[in-house]
Amino acid sequence: MGSSRARGFGIVVLTYLAALALAIAVAAILGRDAPILTAFVADCAATLLVFAASVAFANASLYDPYWSVAPPLIGLYWVGAPAVPARQWLVLVLVFAWAIRLTANWARGWPGLHHQDWRYDMLRETASAPYWLVNLTGIHFFPTLIVFVGCLPLYAALGVGARPLGFLDGLAFAVTAGSIALEGIADEQLRAFNRTKQPGEICARGLWGWSRHPNYLGEMGFWWGLWLFALAAEPAWYWSAIGPLAITVMFVAASIPMLEKRSLERRPGYAEHAACVPAVLPRRPRVS
Repeated sequence: MGSSRARGFGIVVLTYLAALALAIAVAAILGRDAPILTAFVADCAATLLVFAASVAFANASLYDPYWSVAPPLIGLYWVGAPAVPARQWLVLVLVFAWAIRLTANWARGWPGLHHQDWRYDMLRETASAPYWLVNLTGIHFFPTLIVFVGCLPLYAALGVGARPLGFLDGLAFAVTAGSIALEGIADEQLRAFNRTKQPGEICARGLWGWSRHPNYLGEMGFWWGLWLFALAAEPAWYWSAIGPLAITVMFVAASIPMLEKRSLERRPGYAEHAACVPAVLPRRPRVS
């Protein structure tokens, strides 16, 4: 099992290095006259390569770390004048901290290429379209598009926003850093629970006793924090709120309902738990 997992990690690393090389080559060919468009095309090219690898190894979960790997690289590409260097450093540190933590969390829990996310298996079983098309559009390109739109505030903060640091940057830092911490604490509490849980037991410890999905709350908050940095850097980029809004809608309308449905089907006491603990926004749990 250990050697199989190590081989899987090797394949993932080689795949992502090849995707990075392809993205760099595409960006070099297109040039920097239209940095947003160039980054998007390079992002799509890298996604296509990861998709090809996922087909070759019959495992769509090869794409899973892309969510956290792409944003810091996109951000680095967008760094430039006349943006404020202090804000650039602050935002990049936060984005890299988020990316490293989230990627490490994925790596710690990933069993290897023999395992595929249950949601992908469900899509394979229920999709009316050919699975390769569902895999390409729904599992690979849809998240790439959502994350890229979520990254648009980074362009304002790292590339074009010249307003000096101010109160709004402090608020943005508090929201972004706090969200990273919230997500990290929630993941660690869930990991500790999973080590000792009994069959059918529901995690209601720590943050999980105040929210059924505190990790998702932290993830959504992270993207809204980046938007606050964009607003602080260049208020005209207020419209980039479409990024965190799209990510929030994805979690609230798709990801969370899928998890809730699965938990209701697999855990006898989950309906009672859901009646006492809110789905996302935390509050003191009700007594059933």
